[in-house]
Amino acid sequence: MLKLMYITNKPEIAVIAENSGVDRIFIDLETIGKQERQGGMDTVQSHHTLEDVSTIRYTIKKAELLVRTNHIYDGSKDEIDEIVSRGADVIMLPYFKTVNEVAKFIDCVGGRTRTILLVETKEAVDKIDAILELEGIDEMYIGLNDLHLSYGMKFMFQLLEDGTIERLGNKFKTKGYPWGFGGIAALGKGDLPAERVIKEHYRLGSSIAILSRSFCNTDKEKNLEMIQETFKKGIADIRNLEKEAKMYVDYFTDNQRCIKEVISSIVNKK
Repeated sequence: MLKLMYITNKPEIAVIAENSGVDRIFIDLETIGKQERQGGMDTVQSHHTLEDVSTIRYTIKKAELLVRTNHIYDGSKDEIDEIVSRGADVIMLPYFKTVNEVAKFIDCVGGRTRTILLVETKEAVDKIDAILELEGIDEMYIGLNDLHLSYGMKFMFQLLEDGTIERLGNKFKTKGYPWGFGGIAALGKGDLPAERVIKEHYRLGSSIAILSRSFCNTDKEKNLEMIQETFKKGIADIRNLEKEAKMYVDYFTDNQRCIKEVISSIVNKK
């Protein structure tokens, strides 16, 4: 099943999400340069704080706590030290463009938490082979909002159409890294229907996904009972669709495994 993540700094929402089956609660500290890059777009500007990391750490019981730091800057070491001390399980590096930035991030974390790299610039894509040679990376994620802007595209899922996500995903799989991309709306929602996106996750071998703001917009919906029902039904719907998708994935992977076994048996007899 996909490892589902949800962005919130509200303890009551984090509890609902966790109890509904969300695997990771996501605190987003990234502010540097984000407004300039995404200003005017209908994207989430979270404005979370370091204090939120501690609050959510003491709130959740089962889910992991992921924190997105700012991109590498003069204060990165202090910021990452603070994130670690406040109990993050995973730290995400956004908007990097060079191998050195990733190396500095890995050094700042120093193995104290898991690391996930957010690939969202064309420069990062160009250098991805060298980046993946570094030690200290645990997971990879493709950020479609900034990456499609970096390529001058009009719609973030064009990166599915042109094969960029598949090419990157294959590189991550070859290295053995869990990886994911984009965001998932509730079934039946999204410009590109969520059902189609989830099936692509399974076709491509992705194993991580963010539940998008449109899955449950808690800035607009304030009724906790309605929010709880939205999470409960929405995640159940996703998990049921995943069972169907996994059945078809297994159908072909089992066939591939059988082919390899038969060929190996024939070759060994010759």
